[in-house]
Amino acid sequence: MSRWVEHVVWWHVYPLGFVGAPRTADDGTAVQHRLGQLVDWLDYVVELGANGIALGPVFASSTHGYDTVDHLRIDPRLGDRADFDALVDAAHARGLRVLLDGVFHHVGRAHPLFEAALAGGPEAALFRLRTTADGTVDWDDFEGHHDLVALDHANPAVADLVADVMTHWLDAGADGWRLDAAYAVPPAFWAPVLARVRAAHPDAYVVGEVIHGDYADVVTRSGMDSVTQYELWKAVWGAVTTRNWWELAWSLDRHNGFLDTFVPYTFVGNHDVTRIASQLDDDGLLGHALVVLLTVGGTPAVYAGDEQAFRGVKEERAGGDDAIRPAFPPTPDGLAPDGWWAYRLHQDLIGLRRRHPWLHRARTRTVELTNEHLLYETSAGDDRLLVALNLADDEPWAADLPDPGWAVLEGTATLDATRLTVPGRAWAVLGRA
Repeated sequence: MSRWVEHVVWWHVYPLGFVGAPRTADDGTAVQHRLGQLVDWLDYVVELGANGIALGPVFASSTHGYDTVDHLRIDPRLGDRADFDALVDAAHARGLRVLLDGVFHHVGRAHPLFEAALAGGPEAALFRLRTTADGTVDWDDFEGHHDLVALDHANPAVADLVADVMTHWLDAGADGWRLDAAYAVPPAFWAPVLARVRAAHPDAYVVGEVIHGDYADVVTRSGMDSVTQYELWKAVWGAVTTRNWWELAWSLDRHNGFLDTFVPYTFVGNHDVTRIASQLDDDGLLGHALVVLLTVGGTPAVYAGDEQAFRGVKEERAGGDDAIRPAFPPTPDGLAPDGWWAYRLHQDLIGLRRRHPWLHRARTRTVELTNEHLLYETSAGDDRLLVALNLADDEPWAADLPDPGWAVLEGTATLDATRLTVPGRAWAVLGRA
């Protein structure tokens, strides 16, 4: 993994929603130069403390971006190649890395290669087609969505296609890739593909979307740098909402094990899940979730809008992602005034992480644990912080520290020698005095 990744905090944005693009596109859709709207948010990202932009799909598609119809063309609802180049240049000028979202498990039903396959062309070998009993052609898809046509990853031509696309956009200035639905692709497929990509771009960062399974094994066999840490995501909001720190403590032990093999991509929100502010349904507890994200080992990402305490509930229905993928105002000046407290909270905790870059590979150790109280140490080598989390509504929590010499760096607490008192519903991060 490239050294620059050790310092990255991603700001993850879903471009089609962010710019208010129409729901659908086709071959006749005129180019609309909306991607430039993101340029007007880059200073806001820098001031937040992030130094990377993780983009959702930007390539030509029919609807939500994950039904790609041309991997080498920018979606006309967003703009064109010149708009992409301008965004990358503007990001790099501010020290922001750019991560792209690659959909390589499947393509959209309207992809020209698939249309040629249905017409009987040699492109049929790229897909898992079959003839049904009534003589019609059918195909494998992505999780029952028949407009998302699965590629045949056993075919070397598919590996060529993916390697060429990844290299093309890294040549264009991107710094890495998120591999969508990587859990649905055999890990062995990725190893030779990524070897080819890294031959041209050895510093590229590659993270796979893996929701469940053996994370370390996927990383080892695929050659990816990392995978998405959904276990920790679930444990963070689950522990807070149920007043059960045992769930988080168990997951942090698992997280330590992952760090033996790779550094997970960590988050408390993304474009596929209910927003953290809605998940907790209590703004007073947002800090408890965020402090975990930014004090444990990992490469953290903040989903655009979470830093303003945006709300949105994902629903399992057509259009069920709309609430978590809203349009943003043209510039940050258009944001409502009632979310800036969350932005400042993010600034403070991202700043803490910046001052302690060793947190990227930090392991945690539970010091004290009850349902509502958690004190853990996060460390790497000789560097240490203590994190105290109190979920009790009205009761202060007095905790014994493992040794003297600590000071409160962030949060709310009082110290008396080795005795720490954290007010109800509060948290604190301690460092060496």
